Amino acid sequence: MDDLPQRLGIPDADWARTPTSVQAVVRALVQVVQDQQLQLHAALEQIATLQQRVADLEARLKSHSQNSSKPPSSDPPSAPPRPARVARGRQTGGQKGHPRHERPDPEPDHIDAVRDHFPAQCPQCQTDLADRQHDACAPQVQFVWELPEIRPFITAHTYHTVCCPDCGDLVTAERPPDVPPGAFGARAAAGVALLHGNYHLSHRAVTRLFADFFGFPISLGGVVDLQQVASAALAPVYQAIRAVVVQQDRANLDETGWKEGGRRCWLWTMVTARATAFLIHSSRAGPALRQLIGAEFAGITTSDRHRPYLALDPARHQLCWSHLLRNFQALVDRGGRPAIWGADLLALSALIFALWHRYRDGQIDRATPQQPWRPSKRACRYCCWWLARAVPMRPKGCVPSCSPTKRPSGRSCGRSGSNRPITSPNGRCAARCCGGRAVSARRATPVAALWSASSASARPAVNSNATS
Repeated sequence: MDDLPQRLGIPDADWARTPTSVQAVVRALVQVVQDQQLQLHAALEQIATLQQRVADLEARLKSHSQNSSKPPSSDPPSAPPRPARVARGRQTGGQKGHPRHERPDPEPDHIDAVRDHFPAQCPQCQTDLADRQHDACAPQVQFVWELPEIRPFITAHTYHTVCCPDCGDLVTAERPPDVPPGAFGARAAAGVALLHGNYHLSHRAVTRLFADFFGFPISLGGVVDLQQVASAALAPVYQAIRAVVVQQDRANLDETGWKEGGRRCWLWTMVTARATAFLIHSSRAGPALRQLIGAEFAGITTSDRHRPYLALDPARHQLCWSHLLRNFQALVDRGGRPAIWGADLLALSALIFALWHRYRDGQIDRATPQQPWRPSKRACRYCCWWLARAVPMRPKGCVPSCSPTKRPSGRSCGRSGSNRPITSPNGRCAARCCGGRAVSARRATPVAALWSASSASARPAVNSNATS
């Protein structure tokens, strides 16, 4: 049944008296209006999509190292200048009253040669002093440190073959256990491990240094072979470091891209106050994270908002404040309502750090900021309220992509007396490990991957207290 008259509000009697030709025109006009409404709705949706895309592109153009995770070297000319360093009014060089730093005198048994020097002639009256070989006062001693002339220590191992008098078989001597199987000894392998793993020299630079300083001929393949020897030697040390880091009460986690044998892999790092462990894995997902921290780790973790980290226990997971502050600044730079949100969150962050600095300086105890009437408690409640309102309407990539009920900063800082609201030093540790990767053509072997992770982990841990 035709319901067009009812939809148009025309009585049935009037519609029945309307000529058929007029009804046809009305039907055609109604269809045109319906088609135009559909087109208008589609156009409005497209406009909204394009407006959101333009806003996202403008936000990307406005992003720089101060409101995103971009490095400072990628800042465009339009980026705001970085805050200038505050002049301290100190002159260049050693400051007045600073403690002296002198090279200690060597132990007597470390002195290789002693040369006595006596004056030959008096500068005042030119009297010959050659026969005056005794001191009139305490002598002055000058210690001269010099590199020794280094040449390789070469041992020729000759394996003789003798004839058995009973059976007549020819028997060749076997290699003793303390003799390495190849052409290089343990100290040579340790030197290659130190130069390549700690000082980030390329394979070719290691060969040149061995030839120039030590007169030690070694090929590129020999350098890689010695790395594999070092990997096998460092495997127990690496496992011991892994056992230490999982027993710590705090750890900073991060990951970065890594090339292994031409394949895209990921270098994971776990930074603690006692040691730093690295792991090279083909995945950037949860299995690699679980392999890094292990099942027995029960401390507080600090990380960015990479998705696998969000599966960690919220009560023991601290989001990196450096990332959060940059995201809050990105909201301010975006303008509009997000700018108000970002300014509020930056103010809350400043309050949190101000309270922490007062606690660190001994002005307040740890229980003071946690009292219900304190601004920090109100700040935490306001922050959760803000997230509950802002997350459903957030601009893409501008606010935390985690549940509003997840309050890692307040919980983790309250559970450990020495856990500070700071940024993690993972980037510095990764830089120490990755410093030589661009000039290294590493073999695609499991031993090579173990070498990269174990040599980096075996270095002294970066002091986590440096980022105050």
